[in-house]
This record gives sequence, C-alpha cells and structure tokens, in this order.
Amino acid sequence: MDLVTCVPELLGQHPSVTRVKLVGSRARGTPTALSDWDFGVETNDLAALKPALPGLVAPLEPLAEQWDPLGEPPAYMLVVRGPAKIDLIFFHETVPQRPAWRVGADTLAALDAHFWDWILWLAAKRAGGRDELVRGELKKMHGFLLGPLGVDAAPATIGEAVGAYLSAADEVERALGMEVPRALRDEVLRVLSLSNAR
Repeated sequence: MDLVTCVPELLGQHPSVTRVKLVGSRARGTPTALSDWDFGVETNDLAALKPALPGLVAPLEPLAEQWDPLGEPPAYMLVVRGPAKIDLIFFHETVPQRPAWRVGADTLAALDAHFWDWILWLAAKRAGGRDELVRGELKKMHGFLLGPLGVDAAPATIGEAVGAYLSAADEVERALGMEVPRALRDEVLRVLSLSNAR
C-alpha cells in the first residue's frame, strides 16, 4: 500500500481538510525501517472532521486507532498491518492532555492499543540511536500507563516494558474476565523480534 498517496486521498474526501502532507523523517529521507508515517493535516473545521476520521481511514484496515492521549500537537494515531504506525498530526490545533489511564473493562482495549503504538514508536527511536529519548519515554510510560496497571517500577528497556506490560495486562484481563484482541500485540511482537535479531 502506497501510504504517501493513499492517506492524503482518503482524508481529502472530507470537505474540511485543506491539506495533507508527509512530514517527519520519511519526508526528510532519513527514516529507519520502523519509522512512523507522519502526515501534517490542515483543516478548517476539526470538530466536523473528528467524528468522520474512523470512516475515512477504514480502508487502511487499522488494527488500532485513537487520539494520542499525550499528543501535543494533537495526533490521530493508527497502526496498520506490517506493522506501520501512521500519525495524523494537526499542527495548528490544541487539545488538553488526558490524565493517566484508568484501568477498567471500558478502557482496557484502548489502553492496550496505546501501549503497543507507543512501543512501536520507541522501537523506531531506538533503531535511530535515540537512547536518551527512549529512557525518558519509558519513565513517562510508567507514570501514564504501566503504573496504573500495577507495575511497580519504570522499565529500563523496551524489552522490560513489554515483559512488565504482558504480565500486568494478563492479570487485569483475568480479573475483569475479558481478553483484548491480540492482532496488534502479535504484529508488534513479531517486528520487535526481527529488529532484536539484527
């Protein structure tokens, strides 16, 4: 799938979208294999566009999609098979940041999607040699996501974060009597295994 062509075409179907442009490392020609596909989106009516976004991106068959709870500027995040992370970034908009995740049956699937999206992004940063950023983000992840799940300490590595999350999430699923879909987890774990093997 040619995301550079497809994403602008899909979003351009909405009358409030005025421009969609590839930005970030892929636009600069400096990506790693796991780098996000970042698109800057300009709109004259974000309120009208927001409810339409899931339908607009449905042809991409995302495994997960949600507004970045920590987005500044706001970003609509998707992960599609590959896996590939796509961020639709609204540079000229503002949204308040959310508080740390609350763990419950109504939030667990979205929390799970946020974790694997975050891990895929961190793996790309690690591949680019951004070790200090990765360490800082793992601390942030603990405060925002892993801590609420019951993980005691911030992980030092991506591998530790994944191990702690899998253990904590499985316990929460058993306690709640539910199981979140595994497709996203399987995709990200597969690519992590491949990147660690290199």
